[in-house]
Amino acid sequence: MIESRVPRRRGTRRLTSALAGAAAAALVLTGCGGEQAGPSGGGSNIVQGTGVVTEVPAGERQPAPELTGEGTHDEELALSDYRGQVVVLNVWGSWCAPCIAEAPHLAKVAADTADQDVQFLGINTRDRQKINAQKFDERHGIDYPSFFDPTGRLILEFPRGTLSPQAIPTTLILDREGNIAVRALKALTEDELRRALDPVLAEG
Repeated sequence: MIESRVPRRRGTRRLTSALAGAAAAALVLTGCGGEQAGPSGGGSNIVQGTGVVTEVPAGERQPAPELTGEGTHDEELALSDYRGQVVVLNVWGSWCAPCIAEAPHLAKVAADTADQDVQFLGINTRDRQKINAQKFDERHGIDYPSFFDPTGRLILEFPRGTLSPQAIPTTLILDREGNIAVRALKALTEDELRRALDPVLAEG
């Protein structure tokens, strides 16, 4: 791995489980470097991503979880539908300043690699309403789909100890077998994204 810097009643049990899940989601979804969250954000008391980009050799990679759910434009999405393609999976929020900064770079590389068997996919998190995500897509020219994940449920699908998203934004690059090849705990420039993506594409 290569790193570069940067006995209760049923109702009570259900309530406890729900509260624990919400707390876990809040802990896992650290990271936006903005000064403060916007109207749709979940608050500003979150830490920045570390800036680390981790690249994993092919024989040491772990699979991404089987994510399924509703998209920001009401479509049904499943990560497994893109098996056989290289997937760029970006965790973002419309309220997050670094997410706004990197959006044009993601859109540009997504358009340039559309005919190279690459699928870009987002996980929109902490936006309370889909309209915020939809306006973000329109404003920044994002044509690829995103899961709508306001509570961070999908982030919790990543097993503990794996290269899970731990900041907003985070970008994962999955190889054609659905394994995590790269994790970037930072907003990416176009050049940084291409440098991370090209070796995975070259694996054939």
